Amino acid sequence: MIEQESLKKAQAWAQNPYFDPESRQEIKQLLDKNDTKEIIERFYKDLEFGTGGIRSILGMGDNRINKYTIRKASQALANAILATQTPNPKMCISYDSRKFSLEFAKETASVMAANGIKAYIFNRLNPVCLLSFAVRHKQAQAGVMVTASHNPPEYNGYKVYWSDGAQVTPPYDQHVIQAYYAINSWDAISWMDFEEGVKSKNIEWIGQEVEDAYFAKIETKFVNQDLCRQRGNELKIIYTPIHGTGKIPCERVLNLLGTKNFTTVPQQAGPDEKFPTVKSPNPENPDALAMAVDLLKKQKADIAFGTDPDTDRLGVALIKNGQVFYPNGNQIGILMLHYILTNLKEQNLLPKNPYFVKTIVTSPLQEVIASKFGVSIENTLTGFKWICGRMGKIEKEQPDRRFVFATEESFGYMNHNFVRDKDGVSSLALMAEIALWYKIQGMDLLDGLDKIYEEYGFSDETLLTLTYQGKEGGEKIARIMERFRNRKEQQICGEKVLVIEDYQSKERFDLKTHKKTPIDLPESNVLGHIFESGSRLYLRPSGTEPKIKFYIMIQEAVGSLSEKKLKAETKKQAFLNFLNREASEA
Repeated sequence: MIEQESLKKAQAWAQNPYFDPESRQEIKQLLDKNDTKEIIERFYKDLEFGTGGIRSILGMGDNRINKYTIRKASQALANAILATQTPNPKMCISYDSRKFSLEFAKETASVMAANGIKAYIFNRLNPVCLLSFAVRHKQAQAGVMVTASHNPPEYNGYKVYWSDGAQVTPPYDQHVIQAYYAINSWDAISWMDFEEGVKSKNIEWIGQEVEDAYFAKIETKFVNQDLCRQRGNELKIIYTPIHGTGKIPCERVLNLLGTKNFTTVPQQAGPDEKFPTVKSPNPENPDALAMAVDLLKKQKADIAFGTDPDTDRLGVALIKNGQVFYPNGNQIGILMLHYILTNLKEQNLLPKNPYFVKTIVTSPLQEVIASKFGVSIENTLTGFKWICGRMGKIEKEQPDRRFVFATEESFGYMNHNFVRDKDGVSSLALMAEIALWYKIQGMDLLDGLDKIYEEYGFSDETLLTLTYQGKEGGEKIARIMERFRNRKEQQICGEKVLVIEDYQSKERFDLKTHKKTPIDLPESNVLGHIFESGSRLYLRPSGTEPKIKFYIMIQEAVGSLSEKKLKAETKKQAFLNFLNREASEA
């Protein structure tokens, strides 16, 4: 049935005069070769909105990113904007260095302009943080970032933002999704030529003014700028934008901070849609930082930083005792939170009613640190769309509370509230501050982490990611989740389960009392286990990639720090073996 439907859709695409000849020919070739598997992959479903938008492999077809599905997504967004009945609506657009990103940004602007919505588009590629800032600065109704973030080169995507500058959340995300699936004909999409839109002033380029306004705001959030201006050159930095949007803004923020002793990896400095020097431009992976690490060694620098194509994630590398270390996202977040709170307290600048936001799969040690400083904790679902949605709600309903920091384990951080998404630019400046602060004390980041562990307790977090491509992969991931939901055992790797949290049914089940309590978060396909030791395990299929993620959080309270680390490592390996085995059998 799926094969027949997919074939029918492919034949319709190949014959539809709405698509240009080249686009039709791509599908005709698949039909001529009788490439059934590829036809099914491209047509068995429409692209789905995930965590804030759509993301897929480039190519023609209903289940691929191309200029037509971009137009369809843009028409859906336009319909949702127009439904708000806002007078003179406007929206902002930015884009990264990926293949067709600028073209897709222009397609978005063309659809918006044709629908009577003024489109502001950056005149050069710029990061997520600038897009979010522009939406707020221009008081726009929505925004779009054309990016597939850290995905491999064959991907692109379309992230949707709402008037608060955050990725779209309920109810507006549902409005966009409903509008998307309500478009049953390509002829229902309004479109005008881009240059015609510029001439008629329905499309306008965003220039330097918005960038300058962003950096003026960011400068107010430097924690120790005087220290950085006086001694910033004592820290030698290596930086790589990994062929993405980061070079201009990240070099600017380091200069503005006063940490000017940096080198940008020359082979990765320029935008390049092929990302030729890396397998995947993801700074979470050590491989993506290999060139930066080589330069780190060659120049005997102190630290290396890398950002992904849309510059919302920040990776870190340093050398200690001849060995390269890559702090994970939880550890970077721990260092950031501790540094901000310690220094604000010392300067008597910690605000009244402070709060910080993290996701449920981010290190619980951060909660311990925040509590010691009298900072309240907000936990959300995975993703900065939920973090920033919570911030917006607090801003409206509890205006006396003051935001200090937000983080998620997947290398995303935000130390200011001028934008509403993770910000790799300001995060780079913050980590440069932290590295300098420790260096002046005769320490590095690993020494700093150990000092924090000694004071607040030890926590070891590991992410296991398993990838399963295509339709069959999606079915496999569903079976894995079902397997764990149906588990009857109350122990995993010798760890006694106390509580099971199912965010799909929105229930928390206490295995000791057998009581169920509601979870006050939006429904999501996430399953959590809280163990008697304080350790935690969460399972979550990715909303944007063909992956399932297992978040292992080991807590150790007994023994010296070295003993705790050893015990945590043993437990972690046991969990990894168990999870790989269970997944393979599903």
